[in-house]
Amino acid sequence: MKDEGYNQEHYDKLKEGVESWNEWRKNNPTIQPLLRGADLRRAVLWRADFREANLERADLWEANLWRADLRGADLRGADLREADLREANNLTVGQICKAKTLYRAKLGVELKKQTKEKCPSKLI
Repeated sequence: MKDEGYNQEHYDKLKEGVESWNEWRKNNPTIQPLLRGADLRRAVLWRADFREANLERADLWEANLWRADLRGADLRGADLREADLREANNLTVGQICKAKTLYRAKLGVELKKQTKEKCPSKLI
């Protein structure tokens, strides 16, 4: 971990795997996951439920977020270099423009177009 802003219990639950994480989220709908600054490099997180999760400054370099639900997730300062965000659910250009970088991130066609218009420097 690179930031003490995360919740160790939330991080450990995610490390158990996406199926376990999503079940925990389903059973705890009022908990806002706190993964601020978490080291999630190269993590396989496809279809993970990150609704309203705090992923501020999280290291998601090369993370696989294919079809993850990112509705309302806080991505401020997150490192999304080479992350796979194709078909991520409920991800907006407003969210990803707050990320630290999107260098070589895999984005859907429409989201990539919007990103080039709103925050092209994030793609460099």
